[in-house]
Amino acid sequence: MAQLDGKVAIITGGAAGIGLETTKLFLKEGAKVVFTDVNTDSGKKVEEDLDNDNALFIQQDVSNEDDWKDVVKQTVDKFGTIDILFNNAGIYIIGKIPDITVETWNKLMNINVLGTFLGLKHVLPVMAEKHHGSVINASSIAGIAGSAGHILYGASKGAVRTMTKDAAAEYARANVRVNSIHPGYIKTAMADYASASLGVPENQLGKIFPLGRLGETSEVAQAVLFLASDASSFITGVELPIDGGFLAQ
Repeated sequence: MAQLDGKVAIITGGAAGIGLETTKLFLKEGAKVVFTDVNTDSGKKVEEDLDNDNALFIQQDVSNEDDWKDVVKQTVDKFGTIDILFNNAGIYIIGKIPDITVETWNKLMNINVLGTFLGLKHVLPVMAEKHHGSVINASSIAGIAGSAGHILYGASKGAVRTMTKDAAAEYARANVRVNSIHPGYIKTAMADYASASLGVPENQLGKIFPLGRLGETSEVAQAVLFLASDASSFITGVELPIDGGFLAQ
């Protein structure tokens, strides 16, 4: 039996990277998946490639509350409910403290923090009404450990880390679980960006992790699957590092 048979999931930032890998895995495990992305062309292309009646793409700016209302409505209208939310969408900016503008700060915070909050605001009540649900918020090792050049990104992911615990405490009595994942560098466009910004070749970037390599998107997707499934039914409010041992140091 597939791990997500009959469950309905929303995955933000689902047209590329970790979001896309998780979308594919959830479909394989029997879920009906609404995946969203700000990039309409990429999302429609993925939807065509998936060619699956259980996959629906919706264009979404996660920082826009009306977009969230629309995504929730379309999901419930098409599939009847929401069992899983993977708040995955986010952007990554590296910058020294004096160089970060207020405009840049607000742009990243609106996507990474406000976008996550709006997902919680509009999905948690749907889950609570049926007394069942699992939310996975994408944080980062930068939300736990400090690093030069990461004050903006780290602040956003630290906020997601704490918001997760707050939401877990608030919705536990409704049998809705909320957990966060904390990846290190994964083989995505974000790792490419970090390599270029930090001047570190990608084959060296993975050496900061005790396991000696970058993570794979499939490894993150499997962790998200665990937290989404009933296999983790007594787990809420936790932060799960997916970091090759980085935070163990």
